[in-house]
Amino acid sequence: MKLFNTLTKRKEEFKPVNPNIVNMYSCGPTVYYYAHIGNMRAYLFMDSLRRVLKYNGYTINGVMNITDVGHLTSDEDEGEDKMEVASKRENKSVWEIAKFYTDFFFDQVKQLNIDVPENIVPATSCINDMIEFVKGLMEKGYAYETSKGIYFDVSKFKGYGMLSGTKLEDKLAGARIEVDPEKINPYDFALWIKAPKEHIMQWESPWGMGYPGWHIECSAMGRKYFGNSIDIHTGGIDHKTVHHENEIAQNDALNGKQTVRFWMHCEFLQVDGGKMSKSLNNIYTLEDLKQKGFDPLDFRYFYLNAHYSKKQNFTFDALKSSRISRLRLYDECFKHKIAENKNLDLTHYKQKFEDAINDDLNIPLALSVLWEMVKNEEKAKEVYEMSLTFDKVLGLDIEKYAIEQTKGEIPQEVLSMAELRWEAKKNKNFAYADELRNKIGELGYDILDSKEGYQITKR
Repeated sequence: MKLFNTLTKRKEEFKPVNPNIVNMYSCGPTVYYYAHIGNMRAYLFMDSLRRVLKYNGYTINGVMNITDVGHLTSDEDEGEDKMEVASKRENKSVWEIAKFYTDFFFDQVKQLNIDVPENIVPATSCINDMIEFVKGLMEKGYAYETSKGIYFDVSKFKGYGMLSGTKLEDKLAGARIEVDPEKINPYDFALWIKAPKEHIMQWESPWGMGYPGWHIECSAMGRKYFGNSIDIHTGGIDHKTVHHENEIAQNDALNGKQTVRFWMHCEFLQVDGGKMSKSLNNIYTLEDLKQKGFDPLDFRYFYLNAHYSKKQNFTFDALKSSRISRLRLYDECFKHKIAENKNLDLTHYKQKFEDAINDDLNIPLALSVLWEMVKNEEKAKEVYEMSLTFDKVLGLDIEKYAIEQTKGEIPQEVLSMAELRWEAKKNKNFAYADELRNKIGELGYDILDSKEGYQITKR
């Protein structure tokens, strides 16, 4: 199994420190607003990696943080805490904000069939761990105190910039003059922030009342659950240059060694060829997609068609195509399910599938292997069984669809309208056919046409 390591900038054979267990940390959401489909691509990437590791027989010890304190409106220690901004915006307590948006996030995760890490950890549950981590950095001479908080001295860590490939001296040369004069270096980042009395979220510490910086939470959780060795750390590409760079500095400075072996990053999801932004009104949640008649698994299928390391462009036309392809895939698999065993040799398909997923998660190629297999004109039950094996990685719920089809749970009213529609199409009465399709849709069912006929599926 080979994975692209952002740190070394090349594909490397992956083997965990413990031969059977993978220690994996994934950057989680800041729960101050609705998670949108751009956010969810990072968690679908995490899901693909987890599924491929499990397919290869590994047990995963996974951790994902929930940032419910400490993430300022700028990743570079500027502005207000995002949780406090949301609290003022909605006139709710920060705890109400955290619970509401955490619940929303995990509802989206469930609908997308995402495999979640074994340990889900709110930042506010690890405050003491963060304080101890900061104390350790101070004792080792990597951190210092100002009137505003405790800062990490980036000039003391010789490897700063190794992840993004940026030289510290170049960053310092281009730094703004008006940066906090109490900092030793303009790019020193906050480990602990001293809170004014009116700040809602604050805790006692050796440096007075305050709250943690955003970057320290991931390092403290990693140390708490994994000690000083993490096999894989995942996140979005937007974390690469600041957040993860700072994590490396904190981790390796305290541990005295390289803590994370593999860094893996997912690229951005674009919309209509451009950036997602509120001002362009092109930020969509799964609920928005559902209101337009799509299933969350349509978006999952859409995601599977691009490599995680490449930008992916979302359009509703592409989502519509993904929906059609997903339903056709179900239909092809079902045709094999109801066939008899033919003793087909599917070894070459299995090998091609495994070669694809183990080549830095080439999921698009793996999906094409599944299509190649199920489109075989000779229908056989073992093809269906192999499709379920592949679906352990793809997560498209092929078996669930087949069970629903087998149960024959489609109401007679829908079946009758479907037959009328098919006759209308054959008689080229397309207006009436479209009317019937819409009525069927209102009842919660879709019709997928093919050369052989049509397939009814429940939304």
